[in-house]
Amino acid sequence: MGPLLPLFARERAAGRALALGLLLHTAGSTYRKPGALILIAAGGEYAGLISGGCLEGDLREHARKVIETGAPTFVRYDLRSPDELLFGLGLGCEGAMEILLLYTGPKNAWQPLAHLAEALTAHTATAIGVITESTKPEAPIGTLALPPGAARTSVLAIPAVESALARAASERRVGWVEGEEGTWKLFVLPLALPPRILLLGAGPDAVPLVDLAARLGWKVTLVDHRPAYAVASHFPAAASVILARAPELDRALALDDFAAAVVMSHHLPSDLAYLRALAASAIPYVGLLGPAVRRDRLLGELGADAQRLRRRLHAPVGLPLGGRTPEAIALAIAAEIHAFLHGAAGSGVLETALTSVAK
Repeated sequence: MGPLLPLFARERAAGRALALGLLLHTAGSTYRKPGALILIAAGGEYAGLISGGCLEGDLREHARKVIETGAPTFVRYDLRSPDELLFGLGLGCEGAMEILLLYTGPKNAWQPLAHLAEALTAHTATAIGVITESTKPEAPIGTLALPPGAARTSVLAIPAVESALARAASERRVGWVEGEEGTWKLFVLPLALPPRILLLGAGPDAVPLVDLAARLGWKVTLVDHRPAYAVASHFPAAASVILARAPELDRALALDDFAAAVVMSHHLPSDLAYLRALAASAIPYVGLLGPAVRRDRLLGELGADAQRLRRRLHAPVGLPLGGRTPEAIALAIAAEIHAFLHGAAGSGVLETALTSVAK
């Protein structure tokens, strides 16, 4: 949703309707997977990607009709055979996809985007549903299902649908719900909340890491005990910059809200206090900047608290990509966090050092 917000806010303020594209099905090799979104304005400008920019030009021609009529429409692309060259696309992507274009504008209170944008701003998990097949006149294709309490009451406000929305919001996975005897079919889409990342140390080498994180859509909070470093104007892409002493970290922030934390203050007593606070938290990824000898010293001073970091501590932080510049180090750190967040191989966890400290 993040990349869609500026275009949505602009067109909504101007009172202009848009078309929301929702990727429902894919087969073969495709750039995006089910649940991907694209937002298209009446003038043809779009935000978000369904393909690598190959299909968006054609898709916005269909979007104009949806905006004009208000009627949803399916658009299908099958690029798995040489026949697709006849359409002038010539992509060779070897995949197929089905996209549902929905009207969103004044006539339907800007839903479902209004609900998703509000939840994203509040960083609240949610999910929506869209009818994709139906024999019920009261619930035609394009009918929305929103959670209880949303601004617009859903036609499908029934327990099975509400349970599916709650489950998708919790598990953050797309899914399907079918009505009795196949009378309708609902595609359920959870809101993908951006991960919250905590950087403990706001020195100059944190600048490229914040910039990379922002490009990935992460929400970064920086903390530093030095007034000259904890300056919001130094990090315009950060969600917040906080001036606080390291021993007060657990009182200044709700630590368990973060998906990852990186300790990089270059100040030994502060790093020790940060690690002690993080050991008591449930943050699943904890990175520590610096060489192994510094890591071992800090772990030794942590004592029993070091074991509470077991299976979570990445030290030295970052994938071994090579390079020593702040930008290269930032790339290595961002890459390791990204791999960890997505369950990819290559995100190693420290074991040996913690075992040796325990002994």
